[in-house]
Amino acid sequence: MSEAATLPGQPRGGVLSGPATTRTVNVLAPNASAMTLDGTNTWIVAEPDSDLAVVIDPGPLDDGHLQTVIDSAERAGRRIALTLLTHGHPDHAEGAARFAELTRTKVRALDPALRLGDEGLSTGDVITVGGLEMHVVPTPGHTADSLSFHLPADRAVLTGDTILGRGTTVVAHPDGRLGDYLDSLRRLRSLTVDDGVHTVLPGHGPVLDDAQGAVEFYLAHRAHRLAQVETAVEAGHRTASEVVAQVYADVDRTLWPAAELSVLAQLEYLGEHGLI
Repeated sequence: MSEAATLPGQPRGGVLSGPATTRTVNVLAPNASAMTLDGTNTWIVAEPDSDLAVVIDPGPLDDGHLQTVIDSAERAGRRIALTLLTHGHPDHAEGAARFAELTRTKVRALDPALRLGDEGLSTGDVITVGGLEMHVVPTPGHTADSLSFHLPADRAVLTGDTILGRGTTVVAHPDGRLGDYLDSLRRLRSLTVDDGVHTVLPGHGPVLDDAQGAVEFYLAHRAHRLAQVETAVEAGHRTASEVVAQVYADVDRTLWPAAELSVLAQLEYLGEHGLI
């Protein structure tokens, strides 16, 4: 068994850019950082025999990257017909308006401020382009506007930042809420149990081949962190920064500001449920 196979979700090794499933290709944006891992995954999605494609999360405002995405589709004989956003964070959405200009496409998103065109995205929507079928799945929590896209034909789900290919995500308080995030993870778990989803195509990091394992790990991780935060508060650590120093002592300090957002969301959740 490879080392990757022992990690939560069974992340794939090797190069991140390129084909991931029958209908998806990843073009990795050149914006690697502690927060974005190897960079933003920009997904090109299309039916194998179609000349039309959908792009999910064009990524940062980087003309070189945006042109690479277009070139990748065109080399496969496809025209980009629609742009979708999983959420509005700049590493996913900043380049969307420019990308729409280059491709003459509409941009559909949950947040009206991010849309270009009359149509948004909402629960139950089905995206159909060139024979492709994707279902919109609401997954708020990382942000209020976070969405995932279920691709039944590939038994896959594109999760944006709700589930990452490596590590765990931030509940970006105050926009993100922990209760929403836990509900979203349970919603994704139901896709693995009831709809046969086995592949996670994340917004950052490698593809995960054990979707259920990834979701269960995320749920267990959140429960563990929540218990740690509750214990820290009971020990007298009252502010988010004090809790981070106690609970995240073994985490790279460059990540502490992001951890503080999650801790604020956890403190809010514990307070709402009368646990602190």
